[in-house]
Amino acid sequence: MAASHACSFFFDAEPVGEPAMPAQDACALCAKQLARDSDVFMYRGDTPFCSEDCRHDQMRLDARQAVRAAARSQRQFSSATASGRGHRESREVPVAS
Repeated sequence: MAASHACSFFFDAEPVGEPAMPAQDACALCAKQLARDSDVFMYRGDTPFCSEDCRHDQMRLDARQAVRAAARSQRQFSSATASGRGHRESREVPVAS
């Protein structure tokens, strides 16, 4: 009996240094409970959704967020490079005669 107790303890223990995975019992978008006997639609590896519609909505939200981030990054890049342009130094260079 002691061996079975030790065995169950071994499998129930969380590995040291690894964070616990969140329970995948609800849709990541609408928070609807996921039934054990229903289909689960996954996105990005470990994100569960209750339907193809919820998963697709999340994909669209992610795409919009990526476009906004890219535009924001482009604006920052453009303003940084524009501030470097237009500042030309003029130097007097002696001309050999």
